[in-house]
Amino acid sequence: MQAQNSLTHNFLSTGVPGLDEVLAGGLTRDRLYLVEGEPGTGKTTLALQFLNEGVRRGEPALYVTLAETAVELRSVAQSHGWDIGGMHIEEIIPDEKALDPDQQYTIFHPSEIELGITTQRILAAVDQHQPRRVVLDSLSELQLLAGSPLRYRRQVLALKQYLSSRQCTTLLLDDRSALATDLQVRSVAHAVLTLELADQNYGAERRRLRVVKYRGIAFRGGAHDYTIVEGGLRIYPRLVAADSRESGVQRQLSSGLPQLDALIGGGLEEGMSTLITGPSGTGKSSLAAQFVHAATLRGERCAMFLFEEARNNMLNRCANLGMDLRGAIAQQRLSVQQVDPAELSPGEFTSAVMQAVEQGARVVVIDSLNGYLHAVPDERFLIIYLHELLTYLGQRGVVSLIVGVQTGMLGAGMGNAVDASYLADNIILLRYFEAAGEVRQAISVIKKRGSSHERTLRRFEVGPGGLRVGPVLNDFHGVLTGVPSYHGGGDMPGR
Repeated sequence: MQAQNSLTHNFLSTGVPGLDEVLAGGLTRDRLYLVEGEPGTGKTTLALQFLNEGVRRGEPALYVTLAETAVELRSVAQSHGWDIGGMHIEEIIPDEKALDPDQQYTIFHPSEIELGITTQRILAAVDQHQPRRVVLDSLSELQLLAGSPLRYRRQVLALKQYLSSRQCTTLLLDDRSALATDLQVRSVAHAVLTLELADQNYGAERRRLRVVKYRGIAFRGGAHDYTIVEGGLRIYPRLVAADSRESGVQRQLSSGLPQLDALIGGGLEEGMSTLITGPSGTGKSSLAAQFVHAATLRGERCAMFLFEEARNNMLNRCANLGMDLRGAIAQQRLSVQQVDPAELSPGEFTSAVMQAVEQGARVVVIDSLNGYLHAVPDERFLIIYLHELLTYLGQRGVVSLIVGVQTGMLGAGMGNAVDASYLADNIILLRYFEAAGEVRQAISVIKKRGSSHERTLRRFEVGPGGLRVGPVLNDFHGVLTGVPSYHGGGDMPGR
């Protein structure tokens, strides 16, 4: 009998994208693991991915099924495009003879006979195939056969010792469908992974993975979003900004408009976040696009995430303003992703932003904060999600632009659906105001941490010639209220 591996950090890859990162490297070899979750959470798919990765690496793999048939398992694998021909499947399920009354046990309880037969077949399959990766599906069947908690625990302990002594890394699947749930196997397993499925009031359900325990490993705790797509599970590890600290010299990035650069103190510093806020239609998205356009002309890569405006509409609007963003996309300097907040989980969105940064994006636009709010079902956690994301972008030296839509159009009753202003390093405010029978726009910089800036309010225009930052509104008082009074000499400008 070969000795069990004693190295805590001798890892096996799970084959599930993102899961090895959550587990700080993967699964320790020769240990027993519990994967639990209600039916439909993806336990079987995860298990097949784990075994499929072993087959890909030339390791013998064994799937012991006590519930599903081999045909059903192959159907699941086929739906994901996997060829599991090199995987051994051992069916230990009752056949149709169990329905024959003559086959029913009368003296002994079924568990007295069937548990022993089931155990013998499991051990025989392991001895025959000599696997390095094993999946046992599912524990609910063993629990029902055992009949008592004591017998069930002793059975699992015996299986654990047997499989470990044969250098098997084992996943035990528990669908929680037994008559009673307990913590027996959790205490025995080396690590416990829980798959959760949460229904939303609107849109797709949200799937989350938690690592309940992992002995001797500093895993990444908390809830991690995951999806089930063609190809299996895909985990989106929870972002921990402190893991990505980088330092460097901050450059100022120009907007491409000299008047705007003068207003904001020369440009936006790398690693700083900027909130562009104002009521609908004031030109917030166009202003964000101007920074992107200028960056792409300098040869820098950018990424835009649109929660509300359609991608094609945004590109056409920018083209009418003299910004050729389609050309930047063709040159692979710009990626524009349309985000459906009803379908995309916060973890999946964060992963998309991180992927864009890893591919070299120096400017990231999130349009808008209100759309991002709808992507986070638990509104009270929005600020935490946003703080981690902005911190990560800042530590990577990325200029991040967030568009925030204020409610209302004019007057003091305007406000933001979410007050995230304290998180942003810079705040650019756009407002409407009435003058000379015309609705006009004004721009000002309310806050800037990277450098000094003008304290003035300037005229702002969006037209066929592009964006224009005009003169200081010296002769007006109360512009921020929306209904200013004119204090200049002569007629009001524009009459």
